[in-house]
Amino acid sequence: MPRKHDYALNVTWTGAGQAGTVNYRDYGRDHRVTADGPAPLLGSADPTFRGDPARWNPEQLLVAALAQCHMLSYLSLCARGRVVVTGYVDEAVGTMAESGDGGGAFTEVVLRPRVTVAAPEMVERATELHEQAHRLCFIASSVNFPVRHEPLVEVAPAT
Repeated sequence: MPRKHDYALNVTWTGAGQAGTVNYRDYGRDHRVTADGPAPLLGSADPTFRGDPARWNPEQLLVAALAQCHMLSYLSLCARGRVVVTGYVDEAVGTMAESGDGGGAFTEVVLRPRVTVAAPEMVERATELHEQAHRLCFIASSVNFPVRHEPLVEVAPAT
């Protein structure tokens, strides 16, 4: 029987001020995301939508979730497959297109992981494992837009 996992959290709007949503321009988009365990995450809307650029927005968090999930799946596969990863950085980019009715949707996310492995003979396998990591990623399997990968694998410099 497949296991089921629930992820409970609380989103609390902190931008009501004195007037609440009296008009579109004046209410705050700030909010706080909390869950048992981690520190609170301070969120807002994208600055394009009158949000605070110093806070995380939902669009950034979606791209981050995809990048994190891919990385964690990938590192697990590498560890099990005896590919020694010594460094991993992803410069992920998500593209969202607005629709004419005020909504919108992501059209794609591109993950650009830069992986460092311990030895030259690991490069080919390390590159191949990105496809399997994509198939295993829970978040990528849950979205309805393409998630592409442009990995670069290099060998750690000799010490």
